[in-house]
Amino acid sequence: MNLEAPNQARLTDLAPDKEFASSMWGRMAWAAELMKRARQERRQAARSLTTQFVVGAVGESDRELLETVQRAHRELGLWRAYFSAFHPIDRSPFADAPAEDPTRALRLYQSDFMIRDYGFRYDELPFDEQGLLPRDKTPKQAWAEGHLHEPIEVNRAPRHVLLKVPGIGPKSADKIIAARREARLRDITQLKALGVTTGWAAPYVLLDGRRIPEQLRLW
Repeated sequence: MNLEAPNQARLTDLAPDKEFASSMWGRMAWAAELMKRARQERRQAARSLTTQFVVGAVGESDRELLETVQRAHRELGLWRAYFSAFHPIDRSPFADAPAEDPTRALRLYQSDFMIRDYGFRYDELPFDEQGLLPRDKTPKQAWAEGHLHEPIEVNRAPRHVLLKVPGIGPKSADKIIAARREARLRDITQLKALGVTTGWAAPYVLLDGRRIPEQLRLW
């Protein structure tokens, strides 16, 4: 069920004949309740609830979109949000509007994963003054640059802290926790074997008290 826009003001610009709160959001809430009730009664139900947003057609910010996505995760049990970068279509009301950069949709996907799987809140994300995410780096990298001022010891950090480190995802965090029960992690090759993107993680972690050597860039 596609919301298309993050709120009534943006939806009015995008599709003036549609109403957000009761019609669009209300139908998603109704579907979520039907799914919940069916599972409680052990009846067959849809496996997940998803939605989609058009990105870049009517001036909405990334902050607006992700605030609505977080609300949908919390209130509706939304499984995933999809983001479609706007491109103009001939003979449509937006035929003369510029196409949106697909990188923006990618950053929104990455941010949705941060909210859904990594324990971030939308208001923690690295928005600029216009409420937009950076395009030249992932939102997790941008967040880490502004917040991870001291390196994290991989052998001691709890899971929710590991998930703040660029290059460490839910699966690799779980593998780290399992591996360090058997032996201390002391070498970068151990992290690579556990699925960590060590080039991203290196500036922010310690292995048994030592920093990971970073390869110098040629340019």
